[in-house]
Amino acid sequence: QVQLVESGGGLVQAGGSLRLSCAASGTIFSINAMGWYRQAPGKQRELVAAITSGGSTNYADSVKGRFTASRDYAKNTVYLQMNSLKPEDTAVYYCNADVLSIPGSFRQTYWGQGTQVTVSS
Repeated sequence: QVQLVESGGGLVQAGGSLRLSCAASGTIFSINAMGWYRQAPGKQRELVAAITSGGSTNYADSVKGRFTASRDYAKNTVYLQMNSLKPEDTAVYYCNADVLSIPGSFRQTYWGQGTQVTVSS
C-alpha cells in the first residue's frame, strides 16, 4: 500500500506565497508522474501541475508563471511553490502519484487527503 501525505496549506493574503509538500511512502518501486490538483467548492477537481519522472512539467494556464512544481526523487516528494496567490486559487489541493509497487505489476494512482489553501482579498 502507498500513502501520500500533504502539508503546507493555510490562509494567506492575496499576493502572498505558500509551498505545498506531498510525501509518498509505503511499497514503492518507482513513481512515474506526480501531480497537484485542486477542487474549489461547487467546482470539479482540476489539474494544477504535473511533473514526470524525467522532470518535465505541465501547468494549468491559470497558474503558469506563478506556480512551480518540483520533485525530490530520493524522498519521493513533490512540491508546489505558489507565488502571487489570488483569491480564485482558494481550494483544497490534492497530490497524486502514479506508482509501481512491485516490478511486473500494474501501476496505480494514489491520492493524498488534501490540504486547504485559502487566499483572502
